[in-house]
Amino acid sequence: MAFINQLQISDLAVGLFFLGLYGAMSQRNIIKTIMSVGIMDIGAITFFMMANYPEGAKPPISSTPVEYMADPVPQALMITAIVIGVSVIAMCLAMYMRVAYRYGTADWKILIRRLEK
Repeated sequence: MAFINQLQISDLAVGLFFLGLYGAMSQRNIIKTIMSVGIMDIGAITFFMMANYPEGAKPPISSTPVEYMADPVPQALMITAIVIGVSVIAMCLAMYMRVAYRYGTADWKILIRRLEK
């Protein structure tokens, strides 16, 4: 139990990323693969947000001294990453809908077999 008490949020974010990577590589269902990519995206965003967070930092919009302010650049980059991640997931789902309508399957192996014909 002492190991669990020492975990940081950035450690859990790395674990979440690799959990999504495992899901993306091991699933045969296309929807589950798309969900795993979304989990990887959330893990990467959480890691980059928490990796360099100083304890007790304040938002940069207040009139506090500069040494107590959080760096706004990672936050701005991660907002952009969230928008890109949502767009990628939406595009993947739209492509899946087209593939499922045309080939009638959500299984990668069956889809590849049908594409090779």
